[in-house]
Amino acid sequence: MENPVSFRRDEFAAVITMDDGKVNALSPTMFVGLNDALDQAEASKSITILTGRPGRFSAGFDLSVISRGDETSAALLNSGFEMAYRILSFPYPVIIASTGHAIAMGVFLTLAADYRIGAQGAFKYTANEVAIGMTMPYTIIELARQRLTPSEFNRALNMAEIYSPDDALRAGFLDQVVAPDDVEATALAVAERFSKLDMRAHKATKLRTREHALRATRAAIERDFATLS
Repeated sequence: MENPVSFRRDEFAAVITMDDGKVNALSPTMFVGLNDALDQAEASKSITILTGRPGRFSAGFDLSVISRGDETSAALLNSGFEMAYRILSFPYPVIIASTGHAIAMGVFLTLAADYRIGAQGAFKYTANEVAIGMTMPYTIIELARQRLTPSEFNRALNMAEIYSPDDALRAGFLDQVVAPDDVEATALAVAERFSKLDMRAHKATKLRTREHALRATRAAIERDFATLS
């Protein structure tokens, strides 16, 4: 399979695009591509934009792998949790430019980023684990706890609420909603604004403000890993 992740440098940001030609399932191949792209972004000390294909940010984990219930599926789940942690602790600002549906692990990535932009339209933002018979992982609970409003935290995780982009903004999954054709331009404008930050101070402050969230998320990853092993 071709690499479903592309990387390019813009004036103010590194732009990482997921496009598998389908639903942007988070597969082992996708995670390899994402980590390679984040390595490039970090090496170039770049503000980073993570985006998807038209109409799809990500439908979440590759269910053909998850359904196996073996070591491969456990490894994939752990890759998703580690990716969220990496974004949460990334030393430079991370902007999500959500081009459409963000489901399960796809929407959880938005919880880890610094700024989240979504496209207007008939798109779904949902943590659907409970609806499809999965108990919510500890890692996701911690990610959601530090970004969602208290009332939506319960509705999103316990009731598998389906949110429109505007409702996702209200709940805490997004920070801004714009027309689909404006998503990338808006993300680049936000990156330009963030470029005026002192990145050393940004990194140090992020680690302080997220100290408890990072500690709780790391503990949750270890707890989930023990459960999956």
